[in-house]
Amino acid sequence: MHTIKGSSGVMMFDQITAIAHKLEDVFFYLRESGTENASHMQLIEHVLEVGDFISGEMDKLQDGEEADADASEIIKRVDDFLLSLKGDKKEEIIQENVSKEPEQFYIAPTPNKSEMFFYKIYITYRQDTQMSNIHAYKLVHSLNDVVEDMLYYPDDIISNEKSGDVILEEGFKMLLKTSALADELNDIISEGLELEKVDIYECNEEEYLQGLVSNDGEEIKIDLESSVEDIEKRTKEKQDENEPKKEKKITPGDFVIESKGPGKTKKLAKDKPKKSEKASYISVDVKKMDMLMDLIGELVISESVVLQNPDLKVPGLKLDNFNKAVTQMTKIATDLQNVIMSMRMVPLQNTFQKMNRIVFDVSRKLGKDVEFEMIGEHTEVDRNIIEHISDPLMHLVRNSIDHGIESNEERQQLGKDKGKVTLSAKTESGKVWISVKDNGAGLSREKIYQKAKKQGLIDPYKQESAYTDKEIYQFITLPGFSTNEKVTEYSGRGVGMDVVVSNIQAIGGKLDIESIEGVGSTMNMKIPLTLAIIDGIVFYVGKSAFVIETGVVKEFMGIEKGTVRKEPSGEEFVMIRGDCYPVLRLNNFFKIEEDEKRKDDSKEGMLIIIEVDKKMMCLLVDKLVGKQEIVVKPIPDYIKHVQGLSGCTQLGDGSIALIIDTAGITIAKVS
Repeated sequence: MHTIKGSSGVMMFDQITAIAHKLEDVFFYLRESGTENASHMQLIEHVLEVGDFISGEMDKLQDGEEADADASEIIKRVDDFLLSLKGDKKEEIIQENVSKEPEQFYIAPTPNKSEMFFYKIYITYRQDTQMSNIHAYKLVHSLNDVVEDMLYYPDDIISNEKSGDVILEEGFKMLLKTSALADELNDIISEGLELEKVDIYECNEEEYLQGLVSNDGEEIKIDLESSVEDIEKRTKEKQDENEPKKEKKITPGDFVIESKGPGKTKKLAKDKPKKSEKASYISVDVKKMDMLMDLIGELVISESVVLQNPDLKVPGLKLDNFNKAVTQMTKIATDLQNVIMSMRMVPLQNTFQKMNRIVFDVSRKLGKDVEFEMIGEHTEVDRNIIEHISDPLMHLVRNSIDHGIESNEERQQLGKDKGKVTLSAKTESGKVWISVKDNGAGLSREKIYQKAKKQGLIDPYKQESAYTDKEIYQFITLPGFSTNEKVTEYSGRGVGMDVVVSNIQAIGGKLDIESIEGVGSTMNMKIPLTLAIIDGIVFYVGKSAFVIETGVVKEFMGIEKGTVRKEPSGEEFVMIRGDCYPVLRLNNFFKIEEDEKRKDDSKEGMLIIIEVDKKMMCLLVDKLVGKQEIVVKPIPDYIKHVQGLSGCTQLGDGSIALIIDTAGITIAKVS
């Protein structure tokens, strides 16, 4: 708050300065008197309220607007809180957090206003002052209107952050030429913050030109003809001749003034600036990053075009040198892809940290005592993924507190400990798993089933026992479905979970719900690490090309005709090493004609054994092509709602391949 107060004061944002100063008063009082009698929750609420106000004003400034909000109501509430703290304190009231008045002044007799006067000013700040260079700059800015000429040391108070350390150690020293009186200067300087001591001395023009007194008390003779560099050089040589002592640099007390040339201003002699260290980071526009990612995708496609060129398939053609060059090009393209992908990866930490505030606000408004835990917040995902999961995550956390966690009274009656919400993340097989877990009441299977039945969502020919728990729980993700009888600020209107699922599915993800009634619920989001380039297996069904992500593929197997067995219900399965796996014919699923060349073949086709959510199944396809890096492209809107497809890509021969949504076909197979 002290830093914000000082910085906003320099920039003349008076409302931010006032509200930061008032909250600093609270912190000052608590630091000096202790927090035994303070309400910690009220303190946090006031801190967050002030933080929201400052953040709102900063957002306005970033959008080019004026920071014009009125902070008077918030300041009054914070002030009332401070007064209540002081009222509870039986001991002596702590001294107010105000700037000290200067302890020593020398003020000359009042002269004629028409004359010009010269002053030497020595300013000392408190040793615990932060950003003293900013305070000094504000002082310089305040004096600009009343002085004709001004010199100060250090003179790089804005460009050099280390000048603040010099000011704390040696003070801030000024030379002024002005028509203002000493008491007028005193009034202006005294408005500054964190002042410990201010000395104002009037001097004549000759003393003004000689500068300030050095640290050892000796006066420095001023050379008006030589340059600053020559003066520094002679000073160093003289020191070396006298004795081998530590080099004495020119200090703020050793002001040296160059003679003015035509059009030149006076300069203070000081140490030559050190070379700045080379920057380790640079800021890049996100649009440029996206454009680079698109170019990498086109490079991957071009690489496939080269490798799969029909001209290379001439029988007996030797391409040893070509293959070596292709291998090198492939390696470079892969490395380039990995680098750009790593540049796009950002940790989930900022997104997770925002949930802290959600838990605090919702639990306070609902009157529930809730603990919040984060696990795996340093997990990295593509920045595009971050943008899509922020809102779903916020809604799931709110739901856990509103629907899941019982009231404090109910938990006491049930003998439960404090309510807890755990937000965790981990990566596995090219996916990121984000879960929101609570130790609340859990989901009621019976209540959800009856509500779904009332809304006509239950198949009348299907028994309740035929539905698994996960199938029942999935009803809460349908539009308009809500088990809350009472409409609150956070739930009960039947909107929210369907939007959550839509946002997750838009990025190729899936929401999985686990719950035990009376114990708690866990909402698992399974999301791809990136949306740009994946490793996939290319295969054909009839004349249509498809791609499936390698992360879900467990095994390939060629089978003879008759190996796939069919039940009377129409379901097909295959026995592999004693285990039974369900079979899904993709040509039937997508209504594709079977390949004419394979009708007379003795082989049934190829089985791709996949595992999705710990469930194994087999996809029956006509022909495998091989593994390939796939650039994911969105499906056009007019075919976007086809179940079992998540995207498309361009193959090396220019044809289009559809990307299989394994979660979608698994759900279709089960249903």
